[in-house]
Amino acid sequence: MFEQKTEAQAREEILQLVGEYCDRFHQKKSYEEGDRIPYASRVYDRHEMMNLVDSSLEFWLTSGRYTEEFEKKLGEYLHVKYCSLVNSGSSANLVAFMALTSPLLGERQIKRGDEVITVAAGFPTTVTPMIQYGAVPVFVDVTIPQYNIDTDRLEEACSEKTKAVMLAHTLGNPFDLEKVKAFCEKHGLWLVEDNCDALGTTYIMEGEERFSGTIGDIGTSSFYPPHHMTMGEGGAVYTDNPLLHKIIRSFRDWGRDCVCPSGRDNLCGHRFDRQYGELPLGYDHKYVYSHFGYNLKATDMQAAIGCAQLEKFPSFVERRRHNFDRLYHSLEPLEDRIILPKAAEHARPSWFGFLITCREGTDRGRVVPYVEEKGVQTRMLFAGNLTKHPCFDQMRRSGQGYRIAGSLETTDRIMRDTFWVGLYPGMTDEMIDYMAKMITEAVERAREDV
Repeated sequence: MFEQKTEAQAREEILQLVGEYCDRFHQKKSYEEGDRIPYASRVYDRHEMMNLVDSSLEFWLTSGRYTEEFEKKLGEYLHVKYCSLVNSGSSANLVAFMALTSPLLGERQIKRGDEVITVAAGFPTTVTPMIQYGAVPVFVDVTIPQYNIDTDRLEEACSEKTKAVMLAHTLGNPFDLEKVKAFCEKHGLWLVEDNCDALGTTYIMEGEERFSGTIGDIGTSSFYPPHHMTMGEGGAVYTDNPLLHKIIRSFRDWGRDCVCPSGRDNLCGHRFDRQYGELPLGYDHKYVYSHFGYNLKATDMQAAIGCAQLEKFPSFVERRRHNFDRLYHSLEPLEDRIILPKAAEHARPSWFGFLITCREGTDRGRVVPYVEEKGVQTRMLFAGNLTKHPCFDQMRRSGQGYRIAGSLETTDRIMRDTFWVGLYPGMTDEMIDYMAKMITEAVERAREDV
């Protein structure tokens, strides 16, 4: 088949066939009322699949040219200097936190026993790195209908051991970045933005519209299939701080001191003539380790998909906003029965999902099963109250390992009364309208049951 063709011609023929295959066999059927509506789904076309195969034909497999392209383009989109691709959003949070434990940070290094302010109403991997390292998460309550940290409680949570604040922007709605940033500057604290559910969200800070994830010291993203864009598995860590960037790369790449990318040697020109620690003079810099790190790189095949997704991404954000507005207006007549979400002041969220909290007299236990039965997938606000989960059993019994500042009353209410539905960009107006109809029916039935 390829005997008379050059490698470039053969590759082009393969990619065209892949594009035709995708067009024919991966096009989703049109929506019909009653079809199951997932809370999230991948949105892609032939370009993602062709990029994936293009990368696989090179058989480089680990990070390569597509990785470099993705890191450059995501950094350009976010207007941030440094971006590092990793293998998941959870790994992104791990690298972001561990970077702050580096001895290179001097007095600002987070050490075991130091405290980090966060919330319990969220996804566990924002908190997991703290626990695993031996830092102490300090949990602060949240507010409804923003579902983010109650900034009035920050001072109460702060102690002489506090070194950082690490928070997620809840389902695309950013926490009060102005107040949290000012608090961190006042007390000399690091700020890590878990931006995994909020890529594309903007926030006006000091008169300038900036992307969430770029206002703190470090931001993180996830590219798991349900998220704002996907590469199957994948994540990113980004910063404007050159020292933090160096540390982030070290923790991602086995903890090594060398900054040469995979497959390249001696970019600095000093591979064999430096002294490191108590190693012999001239020890190969490629195998000098400045941190206890990991291998958390993504493959170039993942990055290839991400490059195609980035081209579509601005349209994804606009569609999510459209879907949010349409669903919001459809559910406004129910505001005496449910609480609708509210965007943070100064923000234009890139909504990941649509949060609903049942008011007194409306039982979530009746609403959610009805909506699910009618084909609309729902989700809780992740852990609800993370400290109630089995992973906290030992710490809860011992009274050690974490601290709660004040009470978590609103967090507990979210655990009891809140759920959400999706807004992914593949949703049509008909799907949004059907979701609104089923939620309305469910709430009305709950009213009748009272």
